[in-house]
Amino acid sequence: MPQRDPDIYASAHLRHLLAEEAAAMAPLLQRCAGSHALLLSALSHDHPPVLPLLGYWTRMRLVGKRYQGDVKARADEPLPFADDAFGLVLLRHAMEVAPVPQSLLQEACRVLAPGGVLAVTGLHPLSAWLPWVYWQRRHTSMPALTAPLTLERWVRAGELEIERVERVGHVWPNAGAKARGAHPLGGAYVLIARKNRRVVTMAKLKPALVSAPVNVKLAPGARRETSSDA
Repeated sequence: MPQRDPDIYASAHLRHLLAEEAAAMAPLLQRCAGSHALLLSALSHDHPPVLPLLGYWTRMRLVGKRYQGDVKARADEPLPFADDAFGLVLLRHAMEVAPVPQSLLQEACRVLAPGGVLAVTGLHPLSAWLPWVYWQRRHTSMPALTAPLTLERWVRAGELEIERVERVGHVWPNAGAKARGAHPLGGAYVLIARKNRRVVTMAKLKPALVSAPVNVKLAPGARRETSSDA
């Protein structure tokens, strides 16, 4: 009888599905640019994709009610980053383990820079993978599987435009098969969106000369110079 893995994201089945997600997502992220990118993941020892136009990655793993990794913080509080800080925000199955998934997505939209890309991956709630997930986690908490249609609504509320939503991976768990990329009944999904809001730059006001009559009282002892004094 197959053994249950307490960490489903470390299981052989999920590792193959994650590889299929990465293969489907890679060409969509190649043109992402910026000095900083953020990876929020449910996976232990997760590695961000290699993207030529991106600089430094901040990596955080969501465990229970806390973030671990490069920055440690509480998961039930806002992300400890300024607005518009990242050119790319990648949520790799983080929505499934977040205390409040919608709040996490709102925070991801907040810290994403104008023109930046949000990428979200996760298990599809309407797939043949669901019985396997239930069996794996029947004695522990279940991941919160959110439908892509719900995510699309949340993303648009965050002032982002959806660029691509597709199902990827095998129809059911199959650890021995090769990656197959997009599939209409795949066990995972990939969502790509872009933030369209632009930073508002205040126009500089040029001072204008205004003519006005001079009516200034001189200080005591001062003398106004006139042409007759020359």
